[in-house]
Amino acid sequence: MPKAKTKKFKMKTYKAAAKRFRVTGTGKIVRTKGGKSHLRRRKSKRVKAQLSKMLVVTSAGDRRRIKRMAPYMKKYKANPPA
Repeated sequence: MPKAKTKKFKMKTYKAAAKRFRVTGTGKIVRTKGGKSHLRRRKSKRVKAQLSKMLVVTSAGDRRRIKRMAPYMKKYKANPPA
């Protein structure tokens, strides 16, 4: 007699974290900078150009926390479920 399968539970993704972070092809977690939504008239062109760049999350603790909050971020990057 085959063993009865136990149901495996899916972890819930923190949607705010999933929207804020991305995983690159090499597995690095990247984020955008804040402060882009308003009050941009007083910022210089150089600062505004720098706001559009992505930053790599360097802190090991932050990376661990992000992976815990968005566990399927890397898994479905290339091939999202239909």
